[in-house]
Amino acid sequence: MSKLFPHHRGQMSEAFRTVMFLSASGGLQDAYTYIGRGKVFANAQTGNIVLMSQSLFDGDLSRFAHYFIPVLSFALGVAAAECIRLRWRQARRIHWRQLVVLAEIVLLFAVGFFPAGWDIVANALVSFACAMQVQAFRKVHGYPFASTMCIGNLRSGMDALVAFGHSHDKNALWKSLQYFAIIFIFALGAGIGTQCVGIFGERTIWLSCALLLVSLCFMFIKEDLPEIEEELKK
Repeated sequence: MSKLFPHHRGQMSEAFRTVMFLSASGGLQDAYTYIGRGKVFANAQTGNIVLMSQSLFDGDLSRFAHYFIPVLSFALGVAAAECIRLRWRQARRIHWRQLVVLAEIVLLFAVGFFPAGWDIVANALVSFACAMQVQAFRKVHGYPFASTMCIGNLRSGMDALVAFGHSHDKNALWKSLQYFAIIFIFALGAGIGTQCVGIFGERTIWLSCALLLVSLCFMFIKEDLPEIEEELKK
């Protein structure tokens, strides 16, 4: 287990303990928008694009907008996160990824106040926030990963597992286990979100804010501060 959850000496934004809360939040966001906000995917924009295309060919422009707006918001969220990185990457008192998570928490907290009649706006903001997270957090222990979707993690996990079967390299095994653990945590977050929507309704998204807040706290561990990163590079 110590290899699955090792002491991380690089950026805490890439540590497993940080990633696990990001992934649980990602799963919860997807369940929240799909179950509680009109069957829109906050994270899996492929599904939205399929449904958007179907609506367009059916001539249902209202339903087309229902799926197009989250897709557009996701694209804008990626751009916003990249702008934050370019503007704040040299900041010494706070890491730009911390700003991204803080912005995500604020946006999602606001969504919890939106009534059912505001589902389009709610889905747009959740998709925007999700995209910021996707853009900012792309590695765990140096390995590429996604905290808000599973297909890439599943591919990478199976790839590493096959590599272990071929070479018996234990590092490949632990790599695959980390990917599968992330998928499990994402699914756990989605399951919790599904159950909580029926209890807390629109305010369920605040659970996602709580998970992100834990990740944000982990990121204030000294390894993630720019001056410490510079020392590690020497």
